[in-house]
Amino acid sequence: MTNVDASPSRENDDLPGVSVFLPVLNEERDLALAVERILEQEYAGPYEVVLAVGPSEDRTMEIATELASRDQRITVVDNPTGATPAGLNIAVKAAKHDILVRVDGHSAIPDHYVANCVRVIEESGAGNVGGMMIPRGTTPFSDAVARAMASSLGIGAAAIHTGGKPGPSETVYLGAFRREALEDVDGFDERFVRAQDWELNYRLRKAGHTVWFDPSLRVGYHPRRSMKALAKQFFRTGRWRRHVIKIYPETAGLRYLAPPTAVLGLVVGIVAGTIGLVGGGFHLPLTEDAGAWSWLNLGWLAPIVYALLVSIGSFAVGRKLSLRAKLWLPIVIATMHLSWGSGFLMPARKDRP
Repeated sequence: MTNVDASPSRENDDLPGVSVFLPVLNEERDLALAVERILEQEYAGPYEVVLAVGPSEDRTMEIATELASRDQRITVVDNPTGATPAGLNIAVKAAKHDILVRVDGHSAIPDHYVANCVRVIEESGAGNVGGMMIPRGTTPFSDAVARAMASSLGIGAAAIHTGGKPGPSETVYLGAFRREALEDVDGFDERFVRAQDWELNYRLRKAGHTVWFDPSLRVGYHPRRSMKALAKQFFRTGRWRRHVIKIYPETAGLRYLAPPTAVLGLVVGIVAGTIGLVGGGFHLPLTEDAGAWSWLNLGWLAPIVYALLVSIGSFAVGRKLSLRAKLWLPIVIATMHLSWGSGFLMPARKDRP
């Protein structure tokens, strides 16, 4: 890591102070590079980085402590539970400044990101500003995941994924907050191991604070690199979305209800089709007329139509991908839909951090 010491001569006290804060857990591989990118930001005002480190199974705490010893702008605090919302609250409490920019350990913030966040938050007067998640793959599989996550077919027409015009928004990716706005709603709700961003932004809006989307605030994101990891991610996300809707039923909308509806439709269709095949082929004793069961074979239309729609949609959004990524794309999209929908249909339970 490049050792860039903070110097009073570099600071412009006319600019607001910024605390970049992030929860980290088992980030041995990526932490040093992530912190280096944050420290390389060209921001002339007072500036610091706060790392809330959970009980990691690798050298994360050792690396964080070493980084802090080499640069006085870095503060390391302990996050005993390792849960993301708890780490966020701990980091915010330890932060010195009144503009708080959230970054994740796997995020890749571009040059001038912090300066642009400050500009947008001052111009908009918002309590929270943020922009888009820009997924970037490194293999044919992760390329397919990245394309799916950036399309309305894969993840719904949310501005943080598909873009839009600057303005008030339901939610944003990561976020840069005014301290008074966060304190007004008592910070992150630590009951939400996942979906804490969306839930916080909902409470900010209910409290009268503006959540402002600006597509120029683009942050790179490294998507999951295996089918198992992808399915697990979306299953958990869907499960916690149901928990959000249980607490805030007024937030239920078509975008959130479509995946579980698709899962239910596919299950009903496959079960009906199977009964139709079995009843027609083996003359089930409920009736002597095997044809009475044949209408149930229409249930097979559900998976057939779904597969056809996903295939056509994948062809449309998968242009310019490599051939291997194009072949992965419909499988990835179906995995995202069905994992999210299945998770939504399951009650939320305590997740590991």
